[in-house]
Amino acid sequence: MKNLKTVFASLFITGLALLTSCDPNESVEISQEVKIPPTMEAFQNIREQALENNTQTFQFDGNDGNITLTSDNGVQININTNCLTLNGNPVSGTVDLKYVELFEKGNMLTTHKPTMGELPNGDKALLISGGEFLLEATQGGIALNTNCNIQLVVPNSLTGGADPAMTLWEGTIDNEENLTWDEVEDATGQGGVFVEGGEYYAFLGQFGWSNIDRFYNDPRPKTLIKAQAPVGYNFTNSAIYLSYDGEDSGLASLDTYDGTLNLFSEHYGQIPIGLECHVIFATEDNGVWRYAVKPVTIVADDIISFNFNETALATEAEFVNIINALP
Repeated sequence: MKNLKTVFASLFITGLALLTSCDPNESVEISQEVKIPPTMEAFQNIREQALENNTQTFQFDGNDGNITLTSDNGVQININTNCLTLNGNPVSGTVDLKYVELFEKGNMLTTHKPTMGELPNGDKALLISGGEFLLEATQGGIALNTNCNIQLVVPNSLTGGADPAMTLWEGTIDNEENLTWDEVEDATGQGGVFVEGGEYYAFLGQFGWSNIDRFYNDPRPKTLIKAQAPVGYNFTNSAIYLSYDGEDSGLASLDTYDGTLNLFSEHYGQIPIGLECHVIFATEDNGVWRYAVKPVTIVADDIISFNFNETALATEAEFVNIINALP
């Protein structure tokens, strides 16, 4: 009995020696095979950083009257400072203006500002954009209001030329950070936007998100599609988008999620059957983007799946260029 115990003890000690004598580099390499999905906060942070990278800032005086500011892409922002109010009172002194302009689907994706407009029945469908804009005026960190229109003069060459069907839309962000566009009802019948020469003239009634848009038009029968992210990725730490081939200034989002089946969907059944598009999986990985892009021709009730080994890493600039280069 004593000899048997001695044998077991010897085997145990030998096993420990083998474990502790393993090359430490092998352990590191094995651990690197296990990819831990990002937290919700990490994914949100990379989107917020993208928005910050697309943000321009201006300063002016509340007593300046009619002013014109010009953006990096040549958009003219016309503001009557006499219309600005703080808690209902006229503003004087320094005013800070935060401004964002998005014209390409790469930046729309990284900032999570897709072009999904609400239909009269509450469903959502793809919008083709003449530009998405955020304007926020503050004084001392407190948001200001305006009691007259802000005018944007937007070169339509930035989005493929003039389109007289464009109207004005306002954006609302819900608790899940999804942006929905609602068409502005304009008593003039011009939809808050008109085209003159090479420019759109848009009249914004308030600060916040605005968009020059029209619905994507495709007469083909529609279907509902779904997409599955890699294992461990869900609605909180990743997103899935659709890039329609031939449309450079529109981006659809699969903005609903079935947690039981791990399926993203748009659930409105608004995707044209036969549509050629690219389905994009996007997430965060140690401060950069992890993504996958699949060319797809839509069939009825399609389910598109992504595996982790199909993904790659990119910086924000690289990822934007990849998405903008899609057909």
